[in-house]
Amino acid sequence: MNASNYHHNVMDRILEPEVMDTWLEATAYDAMDFESVNTLFAAEAIALDPQAVRILDIGTGTARIPILMCQQRPQYLFTGIDLAQSMLIIGQRNIEAAKLTQRIRLERVDSKRMPYPDREFDMVVSNSLAHHLPEPSLLFAEINRLVKLDGAILIRDLIRPANDDLVNELVAKFGDGYDDRQQQLFRDSLKAALTLTEVQESIDRVGLNHVKLTQTSDLHWTLERQKKIVDRP
Repeated sequence: MNASNYHHNVMDRILEPEVMDTWLEATAYDAMDFESVNTLFAAEAIALDPQAVRILDIGTGTARIPILMCQQRPQYLFTGIDLAQSMLIIGQRNIEAAKLTQRIRLERVDSKRMPYPDREFDMVVSNSLAHHLPEPSLLFAEINRLVKLDGAILIRDLIRPANDDLVNELVAKFGDGYDDRQQQLFRDSLKAALTLTEVQESIDRVGLNHVKLTQTSDLHWTLERQKKIVDRP
């Protein structure tokens, strides 16, 4: 489904807290079974540029995706950022357990104002961050600034359902193994998510070029850009 034919008849966005930074939330999040989702995301990101070196993961959480990607590509060097200190503490433990402290650096940084130079990264990835942000355009503007002009991009997040009934259906279908707290986190995230139209408007506003936006599951939209291969004489 393309953004252009996505209907506007959806419920209003209900923002959730931008930062999940209680120890309870961080440990509950890390315990949720995202392994298959993260493994798929990692594989798709690697395919967009297997030869990248410097990679930025925005909203890295507990660093599961950088760990998976580094385990498959020995030259990858990650900067993972998040605003939630408790997430980063758990992420650092995960990195140490995976023996990847030399290749993954975690920093407490605001995704809306990142302290890195323009065109610093070969690839930028982000999974499930945009729905936390009141103004997602600020995130897309920073991605556009930080990624190399020919660099790869993979951004994925939840898509907002049209109404409460659909929210309940999706929570029942995909959150079956979650406890009450985890189900509530999932429900809040769906209501805070963006529609395809809203994502497209943000991309257009900041001039992010050569990207493909699609709905890739019942739950997700995906924004991607393959590393541009320049033919050399």
